[in-house]
Amino acid sequence: MTKPTIRDVARLANVSISTVSRVMNAPDTVIPSKQERVLDAINELKYKPNALARGLIYKKTNTIGVVIPDIRNSYYADIIRGMEDASKRFGYNLIICNTDHDRQRLYSYLNNFEERQVDGILLTSEPISSDYHKELKRLRMPVVLVSTHSIEYELPSVRINDEQAAYDAVAYLIQSGHRSIGWIGFDLSDSIAGLTRYQGYIRAHRQAGLPILQENIRLLRLWSDDSLDAAHALFLQNPSLTAVFTASDELAIGLLCYLNERGIQVPEQVSVIGFDNIRMSRFTIPKLTTIAQPMYEIGYRSVEKLHARIEGLEDPVLREYLPHELIVRSSTRSIE
Repeated sequence: MTKPTIRDVARLANVSISTVSRVMNAPDTVIPSKQERVLDAINELKYKPNALARGLIYKKTNTIGVVIPDIRNSYYADIIRGMEDASKRFGYNLIICNTDHDRQRLYSYLNNFEERQVDGILLTSEPISSDYHKELKRLRMPVVLVSTHSIEYELPSVRINDEQAAYDAVAYLIQSGHRSIGWIGFDLSDSIAGLTRYQGYIRAHRQAGLPILQENIRLLRLWSDDSLDAAHALFLQNPSLTAVFTASDELAIGLLCYLNERGIQVPEQVSVIGFDNIRMSRFTIPKLTTIAQPMYEIGYRSVEKLHARIEGLEDPVLREYLPHELIVRSSTRSIE
């Protein structure tokens, strides 16, 4: 037995397909007599509305495409949870795609979003190049940037102030008496988590009148580079560091492992601060001091912002910054 369609309902009720759609989605726009006929036909046929068919009629599929650069990175877990909860509130479904920082995969997913006629796109942690922006303009879909932003292009975004957050972390170490502070971060070509957090590290040193030494800095070319190797290279460059600030909690956890393997005590000999406040940061030994990003709120707010653009609602803040917080745990200490 074939599944009944909206066309079957319209035929049995002796109305148009658009009338059936209005009864299901905007019943106040249909006169009571036609409503009754349509509802009787739906019950008789046991018709269940097809989301795709409804989308074709209303030019809305109630789906959002989400681009994640590395789904293995635990940073994205709470962001996706926030997106999911907000999407449920507004009646959207999420299509989550992992690019592994591969530009060809990214463009392939964007084409897939176009074919599926998603209502909008959430792009996380990816810099927006001119070619990338040109492709987004071609799609003519609402877009919100998540944990990233674009100064060059007028694209709405939700993130924290990474430069200020990094400054706060290093300033805390300086206030705690540290003068030889290492930095393990991402390559400065990474305008999202690399350059901005490096600039915060530099500003804190300059404001305190401390020299900026290249031997105190180790940059990873890729997010996937081994954090243990980075820690080893940093301490080869300067074994007298009393504190290290890292661009992510994953890097900090790798650093804790390295220091433990070398018998270097944390925080008695070296203080460590991470960035993000992922769930595992509370379970390291010692527990990790870190900059907390409101990951859940970033995800939730990004969907609210995208929904406003999809519906043509007013959203006065283009580039939105949510507050960060320094969480002090037991991986740092003051020194004389």
